[in-house]
Amino acid sequence: MPSARILVVEDRQSLRRMLERALQQEGYAVTACADGEQATSELAQGSFELVLTDLKLPGMSGIEVLRASREAHPRLPVVVLTAFGTVGTAVEAMKLGAADFLEKPVEIEDLFQLVDSLLGEDAENSVFRLPGGPTIVGRHPTVRAALRLLERVAKTDSTVLLTGESGTGKELFARALHGLSSRKDGPFVGVNCAAIPETLLENELFGHEKGAFTGAHRRQTGRFEAAHGGTLLLDEIGELPLTTQSKVLRVLEERTFERVGSSRSRKADVRLVAATNRDLRSMVEAGGFRDDLYYRLEVFPIELPSLKDRASDIPLLATHLVEEIAARQGVAPRALTKEAASLLESHDWPGNVRQLANVLERAMIVGEGPRLEGAELKALLSAESGRSERQRICDALEQSSGDKHRAAQYLDMSYRTLLRRIKEHDLAGYPEYRSRE
Repeated sequence: MPSARILVVEDRQSLRRMLERALQQEGYAVTACADGEQATSELAQGSFELVLTDLKLPGMSGIEVLRASREAHPRLPVVVLTAFGTVGTAVEAMKLGAADFLEKPVEIEDLFQLVDSLLGEDAENSVFRLPGGPTIVGRHPTVRAALRLLERVAKTDSTVLLTGESGTGKELFARALHGLSSRKDGPFVGVNCAAIPETLLENELFGHEKGAFTGAHRRQTGRFEAAHGGTLLLDEIGELPLTTQSKVLRVLEERTFERVGSSRSRKADVRLVAATNRDLRSMVEAGGFRDDLYYRLEVFPIELPSLKDRASDIPLLATHLVEEIAARQGVAPRALTKEAASLLESHDWPGNVRQLANVLERAMIVGEGPRLEGAELKALLSAESGRSERQRICDALEQSSGDKHRAAQYLDMSYRTLLRRIKEHDLAGYPEYRSRE
């Protein structure tokens, strides 16, 4: 973007001048400020394509500059400068909407590469495609920020905690993290902690020896062994019982574990990725989650935005999903009309991307013609909104022939949550008892 205007906010004169000269030599128009008050004044008076601000400033902080920028110009990308070793603060800034961060001392090549990615030809790129791996679609700043964090941490072997509502794509991000890491040639193993009964969870994770308990007729390896040399995703980690939490903590601290019924310690050569839609900090305060495990997991947190928080991505994402569904079904994709795209963008999606994909798949099955019209989507969305939770649970239980684990997956809720809902709605024994009425 020739002559793009960049606002640089840095109190240290030598660094401010260095950044100003370097960016000007690349053809950018630079306005440099020594403090946050001057920066917010410049933001109010002029237009910029990028803000580059230090986090630690005299008076108004860089976080406050970020907030002021987001309020005045929501789409304006903001890059924060942070001292080495304070990545946690930078992560917090990205949660507030920063596009990325640079650690001091600033490497000029890294600066140019980052500015080019935000303002150059690839600034509008909305598809993150990993060769042989998952595709992540989105141009919203929150998605781009999450992807940049993902790319940074993938180069390390640090534990990552993926947070966000159900259906936001946490497993997709975990697979992308694995594909970008040095462990990409090793296995990727995922386990949904909510889908396994508590009595079987320890055995599932760590395996057992022959004769360890009644019915253990042969040795069985667990998920930690299966992921040796690769990545292990513990999805819905908030559902782990406290006894199992202590064993997972030991793996993180000592990198060893034992199979059930064995005293021999085995090496756990895995990169752990945890995911949850629950507030683990609140669970720690309530005594439902170990604080020591929580701090071990939150080495590098990445929060994934809900669909309503990136509504502008919905038409783009819907088009991509329709193409995927059409390829899977062996039919031609249907183009979204302007009315259909607008309807999807304005709809509330409590189930996020997973719910959007389900609605579009139903539309592809029941609809005809080369275009996906707003009227048929409206009918599907109205029918879905009108169904009560009780009816949705009934439908899922019927679809799964009473298999509650599969029903919980259809409903995008944990197994234990489904059991509570079944009790609340008096659906114990459904659909069998209903068929006898």
